[in-house]
Amino acid sequence: MVKLLQSSKFFSLISFHKNISQITTHLSFRSITTTMSINLNSHAFAGNPLRSKTPNKNDLFSPTTALETLKSRITDNTHHQSPNFKVLPFRNGKPLATSTDGDSWRLGWIGLAGLSGLELGGDSFVYLGSDAEQDAVYWTIDLSGESGFVPEFGGVRFSFVELRTLMVATDWLDSIAMENLSIAGHARALLEWHNISRFCGHCGEKTVPMEAGRRKQCSNESCKKRIYPRVDPVVIMLVIDRENDRALLSKQSRFVPRMWSCLAGFIEPGESLEEAVRRETWEETGIEVGEVVYHSSQPWPVGPNSMPCQLMVGFFAYAKSLEINVDKEELEDAQWHSREDVRKALTFAEYKKAQTTAAAKVEQMCKGVEKTHSLSTDFNVESGELTPMFVPGPFAIAHHLISSWAFPDQNCHSKQPSSSVSNL
Repeated sequence: MVKLLQSSKFFSLISFHKNISQITTHLSFRSITTTMSINLNSHAFAGNPLRSKTPNKNDLFSPTTALETLKSRITDNTHHQSPNFKVLPFRNGKPLATSTDGDSWRLGWIGLAGLSGLELGGDSFVYLGSDAEQDAVYWTIDLSGESGFVPEFGGVRFSFVELRTLMVATDWLDSIAMENLSIAGHARALLEWHNISRFCGHCGEKTVPMEAGRRKQCSNESCKKRIYPRVDPVVIMLVIDRENDRALLSKQSRFVPRMWSCLAGFIEPGESLEEAVRRETWEETGIEVGEVVYHSSQPWPVGPNSMPCQLMVGFFAYAKSLEINVDKEELEDAQWHSREDVRKALTFAEYKKAQTTAAAKVEQMCKGVEKTHSLSTDFNVESGELTPMFVPGPFAIAHHLISSWAFPDQNCHSKQPSSSVSNL
Protein backbone atom coordinates (compact mmCIF):
# COMPACT_ATOMS: atom_id res chain seq x y z
CA MET A 1 0.00 0.00 0.00
CA VAL A 2 1.37 3.35 -1.02
CA LYS A 3 1.22 5.85 1.82
CA LEU A 4 -0.25 9.26 1.16
CA LEU A 5 1.07 11.38 3.99
CA GLN A 6 2.76 14.30 2.26
CA SER A 7 4.34 14.28 -1.18
CA SER A 8 8.01 14.97 -1.79
CA LYS A 9 7.06 17.81 -4.10
CA PHE A 10 5.73 19.64 -1.10
CA PHE A 11 8.12 18.56 1.59
CA SER A 12 11.08 19.55 -0.51
CA LEU A 13 9.87 23.05 0.28
CA ILE A 14 10.40 22.86 4.04
CA SER A 15 13.92 21.63 4.66
CA PHE A 16 16.23 23.59 6.94
CA HIS A 17 18.64 26.50 6.65
CA LYS A 18 21.69 27.11 8.78
CA ASN A 19 20.70 30.11 10.84
CA ILE A 20 22.45 29.61 14.12
CA SER A 21 22.44 33.31 14.97
CA GLN A 22 18.70 33.13 15.60
CA ILE A 23 18.99 30.35 18.18
CA THR A 24 20.98 31.13 21.29
CA THR A 25 22.15 28.64 23.83
CA HIS A 26 20.09 30.12 26.66
CA LEU A 27 16.84 29.81 24.70
CA SER A 28 14.92 26.75 25.89
CA PHE A 29 13.26 24.17 23.66
CA ARG A 30 9.94 25.19 25.15
CA SER A 31 10.15 28.84 24.12
CA ILE A 32 11.32 27.99 20.60
CA THR A 33 8.56 25.51 19.81
CA THR A 34 5.89 27.88 21.13
CA THR A 35 5.85 29.55 17.70
CA MET A 36 5.61 26.29 15.76
CA SER A 37 2.21 24.85 16.57
CA ILE A 38 -1.41 25.70 16.05
CA ASN A 39 -4.39 24.78 18.17
CA LEU A 40 -5.04 21.06 17.87
CA ASN A 41 -8.74 21.81 17.42
CA SER A 42 -7.89 23.82 14.32
CA HIS A 43 -5.68 21.72 12.11
CA ALA A 44 -5.06 23.04 8.63
CA PHE A 45 -8.18 22.46 6.50
CA ALA A 46 -10.38 22.14 9.62
CA GLY A 47 -12.53 24.89 11.12
CA ASN A 48 -14.44 25.76 7.95
CA PRO A 49 -16.78 28.66 8.93
CA LEU A 50 -19.16 27.90 6.02
CA ARG A 51 -19.92 24.38 7.16
CA SER A 52 -22.56 25.49 9.63
CA LYS A 53 -26.05 24.09 10.01
CA THR A 54 -27.82 23.93 6.64
CA PRO A 55 -30.72 26.42 6.40
CA ASN A 56 -34.27 25.15 6.06
CA LYS A 57 -35.12 24.07 2.54
CA ASN A 58 -37.43 27.05 2.00
CA ASP A 59 -34.93 29.53 3.41
CA LEU A 60 -33.46 32.09 0.99
CA PHE A 61 -29.98 30.76 1.81
CA SER A 62 -30.72 27.03 1.52
CA PRO A 63 -28.86 25.17 -1.26
CA THR A 64 -32.01 24.48 -3.31
CA THR A 65 -33.54 27.94 -3.03
CA ALA A 66 -30.21 29.67 -3.58
CA LEU A 67 -29.59 27.61 -6.72
CA GLU A 68 -32.99 28.56 -8.14
CA THR A 69 -32.20 32.22 -7.53
CA LEU A 70 -28.74 31.78 -9.07
CA LYS A 71 -30.17 30.23 -12.24
CA SER A 72 -32.69 33.05 -12.51
CA ARG A 73 -29.98 35.68 -12.26
CA ILE A 74 -27.85 33.95 -14.88
CA THR A 75 -30.84 33.89 -17.23
CA ASP A 76 -31.86 37.49 -16.54
CA ASN A 77 -28.26 38.72 -16.33
CA THR A 78 -28.91 40.56 -13.05
CA HIS A 79 -26.34 40.68 -10.28
CA HIS A 80 -27.42 43.20 -7.65
CA GLN A 81 -30.24 41.55 -5.74
CA SER A 82 -30.20 39.81 -2.36
CA PRO A 83 -28.52 37.53 -1.49
CA ASN A 84 -25.01 38.40 -2.58
CA PHE A 85 -23.48 35.50 -4.49
CA LYS A 86 -19.73 35.00 -4.11
CA VAL A 87 -17.94 32.49 -6.31
CA LEU A 88 -14.55 30.81 -5.85
CA PRO A 89 -13.20 29.68 -9.26
CA PHE A 90 -10.81 26.75 -9.64
CA ARG A 91 -8.65 25.74 -12.56
CA ASN A 92 -7.06 22.28 -12.67
CA GLY A 93 -7.55 21.87 -8.94
CA LYS A 94 -6.08 25.29 -8.10
CA PRO A 95 -8.19 27.93 -6.32
CA LEU A 96 -8.11 31.56 -7.32
CA ALA A 97 -6.13 33.58 -4.78
CA THR A 98 -4.59 36.98 -4.29
CA SER A 99 -1.74 38.26 -2.16
CA THR A 100 -2.71 40.91 0.38
CA ASP A 101 0.51 42.31 1.79
CA GLY A 102 3.28 39.94 0.81
CA ASP A 103 3.00 38.03 4.08
CA SER A 104 -0.48 36.63 3.62
CA TRP A 105 -3.04 35.66 0.99
CA ARG A 106 -6.81 35.53 0.53
CA LEU A 107 -9.17 33.60 -1.69
CA GLY A 108 -10.23 35.25 -4.93
CA TRP A 109 -13.98 35.54 -4.41
CA ILE A 110 -15.75 37.11 -7.38
CA GLY A 111 -19.34 38.04 -8.12
CA LEU A 112 -21.50 36.73 -10.94
CA ALA A 113 -20.60 39.82 -12.95
CA GLY A 114 -16.99 38.65 -12.97
CA LEU A 115 -18.07 35.52 -14.83
CA SER A 116 -20.03 37.35 -17.52
CA GLY A 117 -19.14 36.22 -21.01
CA LEU A 118 -18.69 32.60 -19.96
CA GLU A 119 -21.32 30.09 -21.00
CA LEU A 120 -22.11 28.67 -17.58
CA GLY A 121 -25.26 26.90 -16.46
CA GLY A 122 -26.55 26.83 -12.92
CA ASP A 123 -25.46 23.22 -12.50
CA SER A 124 -21.85 24.32 -12.99
CA PHE A 125 -21.92 25.87 -9.51
CA VAL A 126 -21.42 23.91 -6.31
CA TYR A 127 -22.86 25.22 -3.07
CA LEU A 128 -20.33 25.83 -0.26
CA GLY A 129 -22.45 27.52 2.39
CA SER A 130 -24.07 30.78 3.37
CA ASP A 131 -23.96 33.59 5.91
CA ALA A 132 -27.33 35.23 6.56
CA GLU A 133 -25.72 38.02 8.60
CA GLN A 134 -23.56 38.97 5.63
CA ASP A 135 -26.44 38.33 3.18
CA ALA A 136 -24.10 36.08 1.20
CA VAL A 137 -24.14 32.65 -0.41
CA TYR A 138 -20.82 31.06 -1.36
CA TRP A 139 -20.22 28.86 -4.40
CA THR A 140 -17.35 27.23 -6.21
CA ILE A 141 -16.93 26.46 -9.90
CA ASP A 142 -14.44 24.58 -12.06
CA LEU A 143 -13.15 26.76 -14.91
CA SER A 144 -10.54 24.31 -16.19
CA GLY A 145 -12.11 24.44 -19.64
CA GLU A 146 -12.26 28.24 -19.76
CA SER A 147 -8.74 29.18 -20.86
CA GLY A 148 -9.88 32.70 -21.75
CA PHE A 149 -10.82 33.54 -18.18
CA VAL A 150 -8.50 36.34 -16.98
CA PRO A 151 -8.29 36.56 -13.17
CA GLU A 152 -8.06 40.35 -12.75
CA PHE A 153 -10.83 42.51 -11.36
CA GLY A 154 -10.83 46.13 -10.29
CA GLY A 155 -7.08 46.39 -10.67
CA VAL A 156 -6.48 43.49 -8.25
CA ARG A 157 -4.32 40.71 -9.62
CA PHE A 158 -5.20 37.10 -8.95
CA SER A 159 -3.65 33.76 -9.76
CA PHE A 160 -4.68 30.11 -9.67
CA VAL A 161 -2.38 28.66 -7.00
CA GLU A 162 -1.73 25.07 -5.95
CA LEU A 163 -3.53 24.31 -2.72
CA ARG A 164 -0.35 22.82 -1.24
CA THR A 165 1.47 26.09 -1.91
CA LEU A 166 -1.29 28.00 -0.14
CA MET A 167 -1.07 25.50 2.70
CA VAL A 168 2.60 26.30 3.23
CA ALA A 169 2.00 30.02 2.71
CA THR A 170 -0.66 30.15 5.42
CA ASP A 171 0.40 31.84 8.64
CA TRP A 172 -1.19 29.58 11.26
CA LEU A 173 -1.63 32.62 13.53
CA ASP A 174 -3.73 34.35 10.84
CA SER A 175 -7.28 33.20 11.59
CA ILE A 176 -8.71 34.54 8.32
CA ALA A 177 -6.06 32.77 6.23
CA MET A 178 -6.72 29.55 8.15
CA GLU A 179 -10.43 29.89 7.40
CA ASN A 180 -9.67 30.60 3.74
CA LEU A 181 -7.52 27.48 3.57
CA SER A 182 -10.27 25.30 5.05
CA ILE A 183 -12.85 26.67 2.59
CA ALA A 184 -10.50 26.10 -0.34
CA GLY A 185 -9.86 22.55 0.82
CA HIS A 186 -13.56 21.83 1.07
CA ALA A 187 -14.20 23.35 -2.37
CA ARG A 188 -11.39 21.40 -4.01
CA ALA A 189 -12.60 18.15 -2.48
CA LEU A 190 -16.13 18.71 -3.83
CA LEU A 191 -14.97 19.68 -7.33
CA GLU A 192 -12.59 16.73 -7.60
CA TRP A 193 -15.36 14.42 -6.40
CA HIS A 194 -17.62 15.79 -9.16
CA ASN A 195 -14.86 15.09 -11.71
CA ILE A 196 -14.48 11.43 -10.72
CA SER A 197 -18.19 10.69 -10.28
CA ARG A 198 -19.45 11.57 -13.73
CA PHE A 199 -20.80 8.07 -14.27
CA CYS A 200 -22.86 5.79 -12.10
CA GLY A 201 -20.84 2.97 -10.56
CA HIS A 202 -23.91 0.72 -10.62
CA CYS A 203 -25.15 0.96 -14.22
CA GLY A 204 -22.58 3.15 -15.97
CA GLU A 205 -24.96 5.92 -17.05
CA LYS A 206 -24.11 9.60 -16.60
CA THR A 207 -24.79 11.29 -13.29
CA VAL A 208 -26.37 14.69 -12.75
CA PRO A 209 -25.77 17.10 -9.84
CA MET A 210 -28.51 17.45 -7.26
CA GLU A 211 -29.08 19.72 -4.25
CA ALA A 212 -26.81 22.44 -5.65
CA GLY A 213 -23.99 19.98 -6.22
CA ARG A 214 -23.95 18.46 -2.75
CA ARG A 215 -24.84 15.06 -4.19
CA LYS A 216 -25.30 13.40 -7.59
CA GLN A 217 -27.83 11.03 -9.02
CA CYS A 218 -27.81 8.53 -11.87
CA SER A 219 -29.67 9.80 -14.92
CA ASN A 220 -30.95 6.30 -15.72
CA GLU A 221 -34.65 6.29 -14.79
CA SER A 222 -34.49 2.61 -13.85
CA CYS A 223 -31.49 3.21 -11.56
CA LYS A 224 -31.50 6.73 -10.07
CA LYS A 225 -28.79 5.74 -7.65
CA ARG A 226 -27.87 8.49 -5.19
CA ILE A 227 -24.17 9.29 -4.93
CA TYR A 228 -22.63 11.30 -2.12
CA PRO A 229 -19.11 12.66 -1.60
CA ARG A 230 -16.91 10.15 0.16
CA VAL A 231 -14.12 10.56 2.64
CA ASP A 232 -11.23 8.09 2.70
CA PRO A 233 -10.03 7.54 6.29
CA VAL A 234 -6.31 7.11 6.90
CA VAL A 235 -4.82 6.16 10.25
CA ILE A 236 -1.63 8.01 11.11
CA MET A 237 0.23 6.95 14.23
CA LEU A 238 3.22 7.81 16.32
CA VAL A 239 4.51 4.51 17.72
CA ILE A 240 6.10 5.01 21.15
CA ASP A 241 8.59 2.97 23.15
CA ARG A 242 7.66 3.93 26.71
CA GLU A 243 10.49 2.04 28.38
CA ASN A 244 13.29 3.73 26.42
CA ASP A 245 11.56 7.06 25.79
CA ARG A 246 11.71 6.78 22.01
CA ALA A 247 9.37 7.23 19.04
CA LEU A 248 9.32 5.26 15.80
CA LEU A 249 9.63 7.43 12.70
CA SER A 250 9.84 6.36 9.08
CA LYS A 251 10.81 7.77 5.72
CA GLN A 252 9.96 6.94 2.16
CA SER A 253 11.99 7.18 -1.01
CA ARG A 254 9.90 10.13 -2.22
CA PHE A 255 10.75 12.14 0.90
CA VAL A 256 13.54 14.70 0.72
CA PRO A 257 16.73 13.69 2.54
CA ARG A 258 16.54 13.71 6.34
CA MET A 259 12.77 14.04 6.53
CA TRP A 260 11.07 11.58 8.90
CA SER A 261 7.40 11.25 9.70
CA CYS A 262 4.78 9.00 11.28
CA LEU A 263 3.54 5.69 9.95
CA ALA A 264 0.19 5.75 8.17
CA GLY A 265 -2.15 3.54 6.18
CA PHE A 266 -5.64 3.00 4.90
CA ILE A 267 -8.34 1.15 6.78
CA GLU A 268 -9.46 -2.18 5.33
CA PRO A 269 -13.11 -3.34 5.20
CA GLY A 270 -14.33 -4.82 8.47
CA GLU A 271 -11.51 -3.21 10.44
CA SER A 272 -11.63 -0.75 13.34
CA LEU A 273 -9.33 2.24 13.51
CA GLU A 274 -7.35 0.66 16.33
CA GLU A 275 -6.99 -2.59 14.40
CA ALA A 276 -5.75 -0.67 11.37
CA VAL A 277 -3.10 1.04 13.50
CA ARG A 278 -1.85 -2.31 14.81
CA ARG A 279 -1.94 -4.05 11.42
CA GLU A 280 -0.20 -1.26 9.50
CA THR A 281 2.52 -0.93 12.12
CA TRP A 282 3.15 -4.67 12.06
CA GLU A 283 3.13 -4.94 8.26
CA GLU A 284 5.49 -2.03 7.71
CA THR A 285 7.92 -2.35 10.60
CA GLY A 286 7.34 -5.68 12.34
CA ILE A 287 6.55 -3.84 15.58
CA GLU A 288 3.70 -5.23 17.67
CA VAL A 289 1.42 -2.54 19.14
CA GLY A 290 -0.71 -2.82 22.25
CA GLU A 291 -2.52 0.27 23.56
CA VAL A 292 -3.81 2.72 20.95
CA VAL A 293 -4.89 6.23 22.04
CA TYR A 294 -6.77 8.70 19.85
CA HIS A 295 -5.14 12.11 19.40
CA SER A 296 -6.99 14.21 16.78
CA SER A 297 -8.08 14.21 13.13
CA GLN A 298 -7.50 16.38 10.07
CA PRO A 299 -9.22 16.71 6.68
CA TRP A 300 -6.61 16.24 3.95
CA PRO A 301 -7.90 17.44 0.55
CA VAL A 302 -4.45 17.65 -1.07
CA GLY A 303 -3.97 13.98 -1.85
CA PRO A 304 -4.35 12.41 -5.31
CA ASN A 305 -7.33 13.39 -7.46
CA SER A 306 -8.71 9.85 -7.18
CA MET A 307 -9.19 10.47 -3.46
CA PRO A 308 -10.61 14.00 -3.23
CA CYS A 309 -10.54 14.10 0.55
CA GLN A 310 -8.80 11.89 3.04
CA LEU A 311 -9.42 12.12 6.76
CA MET A 312 -6.21 11.68 8.71
CA VAL A 313 -7.07 10.09 12.06
CA GLY A 314 -4.15 10.48 14.46
CA PHE A 315 -3.16 8.09 17.25
CA PHE A 316 -0.45 7.36 19.76
CA ALA A 317 0.40 3.66 19.58
CA TYR A 318 2.43 1.98 22.33
CA ALA A 319 4.88 -0.70 21.26
CA LYS A 320 4.90 -4.21 22.77
CA SER A 321 7.98 -5.24 20.77
CA LEU A 322 11.01 -3.21 19.74
CA GLU A 323 12.86 -5.04 16.95
CA ILE A 324 12.32 -3.33 13.59
CA ASN A 325 11.84 -5.31 10.39
CA VAL A 326 11.18 -2.80 7.61
CA ASP A 327 9.00 -3.72 4.63
CA LYS A 328 11.14 -2.23 1.86
CA GLU A 329 8.21 -2.16 -0.54
CA GLU A 330 6.45 0.26 1.78
CA LEU A 331 9.22 2.23 3.45
CA GLU A 332 12.78 3.24 2.80
CA ASP A 333 13.62 3.04 6.48
CA ALA A 334 12.19 3.14 10.01
CA GLN A 335 14.13 3.89 13.17
CA TRP A 336 13.64 4.64 16.84
CA HIS A 337 14.42 8.27 17.69
CA SER A 338 15.03 9.59 21.20
CA ARG A 339 12.92 12.39 22.61
CA GLU A 340 16.01 14.61 22.70
CA ASP A 341 16.71 14.09 18.99
CA VAL A 342 13.11 14.84 18.09
CA ARG A 343 13.21 18.01 20.19
CA LYS A 344 16.30 19.15 18.31
CA ALA A 345 14.58 18.48 14.99
CA LEU A 346 11.61 20.61 16.06
CA THR A 347 13.83 23.31 17.52
CA PHE A 348 16.00 23.99 14.50
CA ALA A 349 13.26 23.71 11.91
CA GLU A 350 12.53 27.04 10.23
CA TYR A 351 8.83 26.54 9.58
CA LYS A 352 8.14 30.27 9.71
CA LYS A 353 10.77 30.93 7.07
CA ALA A 354 9.18 28.33 4.81
CA GLN A 355 5.81 30.02 5.33
CA THR A 356 7.03 33.49 4.44
CA THR A 357 8.90 32.14 1.42
CA ALA A 358 5.74 30.45 0.16
CA ALA A 359 3.74 33.64 0.77
CA ALA A 360 6.30 35.54 -1.32
CA LYS A 361 5.82 32.98 -4.09
CA VAL A 362 2.06 33.57 -4.07
CA GLU A 363 2.68 37.31 -4.28
CA GLN A 364 5.00 36.82 -7.26
CA MET A 365 2.46 34.63 -9.02
CA CYS A 366 -0.24 37.26 -8.55
CA LYS A 367 2.13 39.85 -10.00
CA GLY A 368 2.48 37.72 -13.13
CA VAL A 369 5.68 35.74 -12.74
CA GLU A 370 6.36 33.84 -15.94
CA LYS A 371 4.79 30.40 -15.85
CA THR A 372 8.02 28.83 -17.01
CA HIS A 373 9.95 30.24 -14.08
CA SER A 374 10.42 27.66 -11.35
CA LEU A 375 10.32 28.96 -7.82
CA SER A 376 10.69 25.59 -6.12
CA THR A 377 14.32 26.22 -5.26
CA ASP A 378 13.22 29.18 -3.15
CA PHE A 379 11.78 26.73 -0.63
CA ASN A 380 14.95 24.77 0.02
CA VAL A 381 15.70 25.97 3.52
CA GLU A 382 18.70 23.81 4.34
CA SER A 383 19.69 23.13 7.94
CA GLY A 384 23.36 22.31 7.35
CA GLU A 385 24.78 20.38 10.29
CA LEU A 386 22.28 21.69 12.83
CA THR A 387 20.32 18.46 12.94
CA PRO A 388 20.41 15.13 11.09
CA MET A 389 16.61 15.01 10.70
CA PHE A 390 13.44 17.09 10.46
CA VAL A 391 9.71 16.41 10.61
CA PRO A 392 6.65 17.81 8.78
CA GLY A 393 5.52 21.35 9.53
CA PRO A 394 2.54 22.58 11.61
CA PHE A 395 0.10 22.21 8.70
CA ALA A 396 0.31 18.40 9.03
CA ILE A 397 -1.18 16.28 11.80
CA ALA A 398 2.10 14.35 11.89
CA HIS A 399 3.76 17.47 13.27
CA HIS A 400 1.31 17.67 16.16
CA LEU A 401 1.56 13.99 16.99
CA ILE A 402 5.34 14.30 17.14
CA SER A 403 5.56 17.68 18.89
CA SER A 404 2.98 16.83 21.55
CA TRP A 405 4.96 13.70 22.41
CA ALA A 406 8.29 15.55 22.37
CA PHE A 407 6.98 18.31 24.68
CA PRO A 408 4.21 16.64 26.73
CA ASP A 409 4.12 19.28 29.48
CA GLN A 410 3.93 22.22 27.12
CA ASN A 411 0.78 24.08 26.17
CA CYS A 412 2.19 25.74 23.07
CA HIS A 413 -0.84 26.17 20.87
CA SER A 414 -2.09 29.47 19.60
CA LYS A 415 -5.60 30.75 20.06
CA GLN A 416 -8.46 29.16 18.18
CA PRO A 417 -9.12 30.93 14.86
CA SER A 418 -12.42 32.79 14.85
CA SER A 419 -15.59 31.50 13.18
CA SER A 420 -16.48 34.73 11.45
CA VAL A 421 -16.82 34.88 7.68
CA SER A 422 -17.23 38.64 7.63
CA ASN A 423 -13.87 39.13 5.91
CA LEU A 424 -14.40 36.63 3.11
